Parts: sequence; C-alpha cells; structure tokens
Amino acid sequence: MTSTAPRVVAAGVDPAVETESTTRRRVLELVASTGPVTAGDLAERLGLTSAGVRRHLALLEEDGKIAVRRGLPGRGQARRGRPARAYVVTSGGQSELQGGYGELAAQVLRHLRAAGGSAAVAAFADERYDALVERYAPRLTAVDVAERAEQLAALLSADGYAASVRPGPAATLVPTAQLCQGHCPVQHVAEEFGELCEAEARAFARLLGTHVQRLATIAGGAHACVTNLPLAPPPAAQAPAAPAGAPAGDALTTTPTPEPAGRTSRH
Repeated sequence: MTSTAPRVVAAGVDPAVETESTTRRRVLELVASTGPVTAGDLAERLGLTSAGVRRHLALLEEDGKIAVRRGLPGRGQARRGRPARAYVVTSGGQSELQGGYGELAAQVLRHLRAAGGSAAVAAFADERYDALVERYAPRLTAVDVAERAEQLAALLSADGYAASVRPGPAATLVPTAQLCQGHCPVQHVAEEFGELCEAEARAFARLLGTHVQRLATIAGGAHACVTNLPLAPPPAAQAPAAPAGAPAGDALTTTPTPEPAGRTSRH
C-alpha cells in the first residue's frame, strides 16, 4: 500500500533549497574528481541540463569554490570560436569537501613536533601510510602496473580522494600513466606537514611495485595531486660491437645512467 504521509522535513528547511544544495555539492565533487571539466561534460555525467549545471557552476565560482581554465588541449572550442571553459576546484572548494577537522589535526601534529621533533612527525606519517598499504595491498590483485593503478584509484576514491588514472604525455620514451587525486582529505595539514605527502608517495610505490614521481600537489597550489607512473621499464642499453681483432667476450659494455630519483613535492 502506498503511504500518503507527507514527507518530514526539518523545521525551517525548504525542500527545494535542500535539493539545490545537494546538487551543487554533487557538481563540486565531480569538478574535484574529473576537472578540468566543461559544463557540457558535467551535464552529461549528472543527467542535468547544461543551463542548470551552468547556474550551479556560476554560484560555485562566485563563492570561490571553483575556477575557470581556458583553452585546455582536447577540450574543443565553445561557440563563436572562444576557448572552452573548463572548471577546476580551488582551495576553498577543497576546504568545503574536507569538513572541519583539518585544524584539529594540525594542532595535534604541531604538538607532536614540539614534543618529538620532525622525526616524530615523519614516524607518524610512515605509520599512517603503512596502515594504508596493509589495508590496500590484498585488494590489488592485478600484475600489470596500469591495472593495479586503476584498482588503487578505486580504493582511494572510496576513501574520499576522488582519484582517477589518466594517460601520461605521449612524447616520452617510456609509456606513463598519471594517478590523479582530485581531493585531499588532509590538504590543509599537508600544507604544513610535507611528511604526509612524502609517506604517501612511498606507499604508492610499494603498492604499485614501481618508481613513482610526484608532478603536482593540491597542498602546493595545484587543482589535483598528480603522480607519474612508468608503465614499462626503460629499454636496456645495447652493448656496442667489439673492436676488430678484440678477443671474443671482450665486447665493450655500457652501464645505463640511472634515472634521477623522483622529487616528492608537498601534497
């Protein structure tokens, strides 16, 4: 039997306003996870009209939660030949997604640093991400690095990092992918305590079984944390032919120059 009871709404809350707020939150979360992203892309993903999405985007931009990036490669052109408007989340938008616990966490780490120095903070960061490795590792079942990265992104997204894997630049000797995190739940803490970012990068390397390199971080002002992942080992150096008359087995060999260690930037 269908109930005819009226919907119960908290006193003073307009259902229409509640729905508008929920939709705007969904738009903000999607900009964080997929940005740079256009209004048309958002409308398609959310099943909304482009006009409705643009209205939410305008309000979020006015509130300083998102910003516009123009003329991005692969985004095409808007009408009248103008560069397409693509949106990314700002620090203000990250703060709204994060909630109100950042300052409390920062206070705790300041106390820890005052009591035990930077080594104590680093030890805490390592312990935090050791627990993440222990929790994630059994669920990364793929052998291929690209597939493991996709599995890792899904696990990170479930924990609130809005993660995805995107192709790396085409003009590289070694194929690469990029693990992107559109949201960082510990952003404001990481701005002050870079040890968290360094420990996270080491955890990613352990989980993926490959060298990783941080290219950009939210804490450093980027709209996403981007970690570069090589998908294949660099080609082995070829030994030159032995000089004429040299005894067999005395061919000259060369040792490949090791790649520089990836610089871990703040998260």
